Amino acid sequence: MPGIDELIPNALQIRKEAALEEARKAEEYVRLAAAAEAEKRDLIERLSKPSGKSEEEKIKLASTIIQRAVRNGLTEVQVYRFPNTLCTDKGRAINQMEAGWEKTLTGIPKEIFELWSEYLKPRGYRIGYQVIDFPGGVPGDIGVIISWGD
Repeated sequence: MPGIDELIPNALQIRKEAALEEARKAEEYVRLAAAAEAEKRDLIERLSKPSGKSEEEKIKLASTIIQRAVRNGLTEVQVYRFPNTLCTDKGRAINQMEAGWEKTLTGIPKEIFELWSEYLKPRGYRIGYQVIDFPGGVPGDIGVIISWGD
């Protein structure tokens, strides 16, 4: 039968092992957080540039999204979600519904607005850009909604 020291280890030793485990967990958390932050920076960098899609590809994509929503009985659909950092004012004008808010758009969110202006608006579609979350009470991500209902 094992002795008492094997069954109930010394408290000091247990504290040391717990501290080492906590340090290991903290290092892993820092590593994962840094990787996530790098991924987010890369994503924002990619989204802030033109998509590289042709007008025809964009129109086909919009058509597919809208037709799927119609088949599901919807009169609007969120077509995109993006970080507020893709607006030159971090989404402030959108949140305040200021005239000219569309001038703050960059990258793909700007492309979506231009596609709507050129092809969807003349066909009766509406577009809305709105802040859809408020982490820590400040504007966060922005959603793009295309609608066609009354």
